[in-house]
Amino acid sequence: MVQAYILVQTEVGMADRVSADVSAIEGVVRVDIVTGPYDVVALTEAASADHLRTLVVSRVQRVAGITRTLTCSILTD
Repeated sequence: MVQAYILVQTEVGMADRVSADVSAIEGVVRVDIVTGPYDVVALTEAASADHLRTLVVSRVQRVAGITRTLTCSILTD
C-alpha cells in the first residue's frame, strides 16, 4: 500500500467545492481545508506507485477549481 498527501491550490472561493469533489474520489482517505499556501490537503492510498500516479493525474487534477497540486509520498520503514 502506498500513501501520499496531495496538497491542492484552488481558485479563489473554491476550497469547499474542491474538498467535496476530491473526497468523493476512490482512494482518498481524508480531505481537510487548510490555511497557508495550499487550500486543501488530501490523504490518499493506492495499491502501488503507478496506481497513485493514475489517481493523482487522472482523477484529482481534473477536479474543477484546482489550479495546482503537489504530491508528497509517505515514507515508511
